[in-house]
Amino acid sequence: MEAKADRKRPLRVLVVDDDADHLALCERWLALSGYAVTTASGGVQALASLEHTRPDLVVSDLVMDDMSGLKLLGEIHRHDPVLPTIIMSGRAGVPDALEAAHLGVSGFLEKPFDRTRLQETVADALDAGSAPIAVQGLLDTAAGTLVYRAAIMQELVARVHRVAAGDSTVLLHGETGTGKELVARALHDLGARRRQPFVSINCSALPEALLESELFGHEKGAFTGANARHVGLFQAADGGTIFLDEIGDMPLALQAKVLRVLQDFSVRPVGGLNATRIDVRVISATHHDLAGLVEQKQFREDLYYRLNVVPLQVPALRQRAEDIPLLLEHFLGQMAARADGQPLRFAPEARAMLIQAPFPGNVRQLRNVVERCVVLSTGKVIPKSLVNEALQDQTLDMPTLDDAKAAFERRYLAGLLRATEGNISTAARIAGRNRTEFYNLLNRHGLEPESFRRRGD
Repeated sequence: MEAKADRKRPLRVLVVDDDADHLALCERWLALSGYAVTTASGGVQALASLEHTRPDLVVSDLVMDDMSGLKLLGEIHRHDPVLPTIIMSGRAGVPDALEAAHLGVSGFLEKPFDRTRLQETVADALDAGSAPIAVQGLLDTAAGTLVYRAAIMQELVARVHRVAAGDSTVLLHGETGTGKELVARALHDLGARRRQPFVSINCSALPEALLESELFGHEKGAFTGANARHVGLFQAADGGTIFLDEIGDMPLALQAKVLRVLQDFSVRPVGGLNATRIDVRVISATHHDLAGLVEQKQFREDLYYRLNVVPLQVPALRQRAEDIPLLLEHFLGQMAARADGQPLRFAPEARAMLIQAPFPGNVRQLRNVVERCVVLSTGKVIPKSLVNEALQDQTLDMPTLDDAKAAFERRYLAGLLRATEGNISTAARIAGRNRTEFYNLLNRHGLEPESFRRRGD
């Protein structure tokens, strides 16, 4: 199988292996197929090569002296999450292959392999990575529809199509209301797991004890009120996808348990003795700066790197303002269909006001404004005055910066106390404050350490 000849340049392949003979053999086989081949004798040399040239594909050995192939894969995808990669190994087992899949590998070659097997695997990976994506104005998912025209959204949707084809762990970054759950659902619906469960949970919506039980399940009698065995969401999503929304709000103690799931691909319910193997794709989302939380010791660094294999940024509405007219028509059509009536329309000056308005709540806030206007409108044309009223009320609903900071600080302090079971010394050290400063913070928010200390039954 040869490299496609209709391209302006030959496809570039970087081969990484510390076995010089095998490296030379792969180089020769791929060069005979028309690829432009670069070689590296280890992970360090490969990363240096990637600094000055971007290949179309990386083929790397799994076991190397200076850096494992999986670690190299993680470093590559930290800088270029959609670069196709193939792992080859003569000693890999099922756990290695499974981990490689979740880290975004495009193919897995078991040594020894022949020239045909190598060429077919390389061609398949390159085809998947370079397939043209038709630019659509709508991307339907089971959870709703992504509506877009802006170039920044076209790029996101193209990446979603490419990433959906594999099992890579994905971290969605974006402000509240940008549609991160729709993107997560699209990743599932477009992938091979689309006929399997899609399970979603908001990590900020449940207290720590309940969140642990929801994620991992519990055995009967594991705690007061556990009257029956409960299957957790990780097990419920087996074979499919689990979406961990607002992962940045997850308590530190639970972060360690999620990390173990990503490392071992098994879960043990609360109060249980045996772990159960699972096969799930993990997609998480956050509106926080997780890298900043890692620096502040509020989020585990090892978990961050496990989650951030393929980062995707979901843009704010202000970055895609040209999509607002499309969204207005989409929302009006949805609401008219729901009411079984003729769709309303905005007066030109009302439409202009919506296009120019700031939407700190993003698409969710825009939809709320449209819905309010539809409900209150007495005619078929929505006037500017009604839009102005709806916008002012939406603005009043937004917290001030000081209120938002205070709310975050209180959640953070409460999370620390839960994680440390009310141990002031440990909590203050994690927060980077001395005991006196930490007590002052607790008093400001009315938090009592005693209430977080575990009591005997």
